Amino acid sequence: MNRTIKNRAFKAPAVVTAVAVGAAASAIAFTGPAGAADGPAPLRGANASTAIEGQYIVVMKKQGRSDVAKSEAKSVRGDAREAGGDVREVFNTAFNGFSASLDKDALAEVRDNPDVAYVQANHRYTTQGDQADPTWGLDRIDQAALPLDKNYHYEQTGAGVTAYIIDTGVATDHSEFSGRIGEGFDAIDGDTDPADGNGHGTHVAGTVAGTTYGVAKEATIVPVRVLDDQGSGTTEGVVAGIEWVTENHTDGPAVANMSLGGGNDPALDAAVQASIADGVTYAVAAGNESADACGSSPAAVPEAITVGATDDSDATADFSNTGECLDLFAPGVDITSAWNDGATNTISGTSMATPHVAGAAALFLEANPSATPADVATGLTGAATPDLVTNPGTGSPNLLLTTLF
Repeated sequence: MNRTIKNRAFKAPAVVTAVAVGAAASAIAFTGPAGAADGPAPLRGANASTAIEGQYIVVMKKQGRSDVAKSEAKSVRGDAREAGGDVREVFNTAFNGFSASLDKDALAEVRDNPDVAYVQANHRYTTQGDQADPTWGLDRIDQAALPLDKNYHYEQTGAGVTAYIIDTGVATDHSEFSGRIGEGFDAIDGDTDPADGNGHGTHVAGTVAGTTYGVAKEATIVPVRVLDDQGSGTTEGVVAGIEWVTENHTDGPAVANMSLGGGNDPALDAAVQASIADGVTYAVAAGNESADACGSSPAAVPEAITVGATDDSDATADFSNTGECLDLFAPGVDITSAWNDGATNTISGTSMATPHVAGAAALFLEANPSATPADVATGLTGAATPDLVTNPGTGSPNLLLTTLF
């Protein structure tokens, strides 16, 4: 996130949308009241500032793809429609459930169903960034300590690795990408043309895999547009994008970059966890609120690689979230990269730090193509330089990204 993309109310219509989420993976289980007699299913996040009025995510108790799980989710969707709700998205991989627009009566009907684990508000997410100066991040990550040597040395290029950019889209015709763009997904317009009307996603992609500004200069970029031209999106859209990645990622090594975030969002976190369990490494932004990253999603997902931001003196950026949920820090202040107008832009944020890590993950995966997401996380944190970051924050691991693995 370049100055944190907030997870939740991404500028969505003021319609009541409920997302019923079932089990995406059999290893994930959700609990809730045993039945209507014990009270309605919990309603989470409805009073958060990022909540979209009238829109919800519904998560089923039974997770997985069994006939029973599918039947129960279908039944709840039917009840929602009969009560006047509008089912929008059905989720099978991220978790078992769906999203829908529900008024008060329809919401009550869904919550009273004993097969529902919980109902969550659909939240708005936004991008993060701003500022100017020449890029120095690549120069920093290929060496253990300062001063910078004005050189970026790399043994790998990310060839054979697919990098999914879950963001505002990507300007696919930008010279930085030289035809290394795969067919993507657009949760905003519902098509396969995830063009970037904002610039944030193009900037992120440029840092991951741009020819000039990228860490992994030969990785294949796949844009997954979940944020609109204003840099806003919803839980529903972001989960749809993550689910698309989970269902469509290649058999080869893959990394996903999520330079976005917001308040705690169990449905989004579950989708990320299911995708990681399916073999995709995730680098996620810690957030830009100068707060505890454990209070943000997807930053709090333990299986993801959560990234804080530093400046060119190895000091923690004044905006960066910190804390025990971080895995490491990376350059995130005054980072120059590609922009959606065909030129470049220089901005700051944990959104800019995260793609340095995603790019490094692509280099690691080229050298270790059978590595699991846990292997990648261990490899990157093991190669990071310890005890250099000043003011890392209480509980933060004092580790600074390098590509010296």
